[in-house]
Amino acid sequence: MMESAIDVPYDLAVIGGGVNGAAIARDAVGRGLSVLLLERGDLAQGTSSASTKLIHGGLRYLEHREFALVAEALHEREILWAQAPHIVWPMRFVLPFVPEGRPWWMLRTGLWLYDRIGGRKILPPTKRVKLQGRMGLQSDIRRGYEYSDCWVDDARLVVLLARDAADRGADVRTRCPVTALRREGHLWRIEAGGETFHAAMTINAAGPQVGDLLGIARAPKPATLRKVRGSHIVVPRLHDDPRALFLQLSDGRMCFAIPWQHAFTLIGTTDSEEGADADPPQASEAEIAYLLDAANRHFRRQLSRDDVVWTFAGVRLLADDGTGKPEAATRGYRFELDRGSDHHSAPLLSVLGGKITTHRTLAEAALERLGLMDNAGWTATAPLPGGDFKPDGLDEADNLAPLEQEIHAQAQNLSRATIHRLARAYGTDALGFVRGDMGRAVGQGFTEAELDHLVTREWAQTAQDVLWRRSKLGLWFSAEEVALLESMLPTAS
Repeated sequence: MMESAIDVPYDLAVIGGGVNGAAIARDAVGRGLSVLLLERGDLAQGTSSASTKLIHGGLRYLEHREFALVAEALHEREILWAQAPHIVWPMRFVLPFVPEGRPWWMLRTGLWLYDRIGGRKILPPTKRVKLQGRMGLQSDIRRGYEYSDCWVDDARLVVLLARDAADRGADVRTRCPVTALRREGHLWRIEAGGETFHAAMTINAAGPQVGDLLGIARAPKPATLRKVRGSHIVVPRLHDDPRALFLQLSDGRMCFAIPWQHAFTLIGTTDSEEGADADPPQASEAEIAYLLDAANRHFRRQLSRDDVVWTFAGVRLLADDGTGKPEAATRGYRFELDRGSDHHSAPLLSVLGGKITTHRTLAEAALERLGLMDNAGWTATAPLPGGDFKPDGLDEADNLAPLEQEIHAQAQNLSRATIHRLARAYGTDALGFVRGDMGRAVGQGFTEAELDHLVTREWAQTAQDVLWRRSKLGLWFSAEEVALLESMLPTAS
């Protein structure tokens, strides 16, 4: 086992390259700490790339009286939009009224609270809408409410958090699984990826693998770990309206139907504890059928299993609050702090729960728990890479238009669709690699210049990294294009 090339111990080691781990590493290094971030696979390879891709308060959590969680998440919407206006953007959601669903007064009350407890400033308020024949819905769905939340490219959010952390001095190591973790004097000795590292403090942000890491560290495991799998399906787009739908189901649950990647509708999620230990998790046929039934109850166009073009599933580690139903379990977060047998050893802080919307405040709370919040928080006003431009309003096309013009000026041979995709994915960072000669064309507007950026700046190593996390071009790439991409990756040699 090689010793790390850095003799001086890190102030903080963060294990887990999902949204929580990347956010903690970013916040900590911005406070002047030396930080090591370790991820066993690719950034956002697990739960953080398998979300419903929303920045939202969680309207349904109001039913479970999680008012503080909803308020915290609602406050984050406009903060995150301002930080990364290229990958976060406002979206209007329509909540149709159906007879088998919640009563009209309950929907109105919930949305009234939703508009008022979250510090909304720019996002438009709730309003009633008539739905007769609109949005591709069944003719018996006549009315509903329309409210505001935001949508996010979840995997790119994680990559940008890690990129900002690295730019500020953090040591980010991907495909570096931890094989040993033990206290050595007043430090943690961490063996990972064939090297040995030392750190004064360690944060276990391994998501569903939190318990496994505690086992490696021989640390006590909390009795409150609960794994819940959420599955999604992707089908051809069900309507041309830019708004998403929040659907009430006959069993009392709810799911989203979201316009996605221009040509598709994303439907989900489920909540199941069965199969939550599978690695990687996969949507079951029962879950796929459940989501198809949900769509068919609401939309005129009837879907079959053959219409499903892609499925994905992620496992959420929830802080078990004793509730029976997985969909009712809290999406809040909590921490378990282990200071060793003498209570003065190097601390190990484990992160339980959380949701993508609250990653920034979770990071602040984690550092506070370790006594590291010696000055005011800084992340609320600092843009993520590529996000250093101010949205001019609610319209995505208007906000991206000036940047798209700059990209076009640098590479006039790119198609409008490719320019829009680059602006949306990279923001102003696109200007750093876009040029007249983009090198070899791979397919679907993807080129050698973009690949070089992903490899050198965003830790991409495999075709999966490129096609399903740094982008969603995997939905369009042919087998021949995938093979060409694989041959161009540095690891292919």
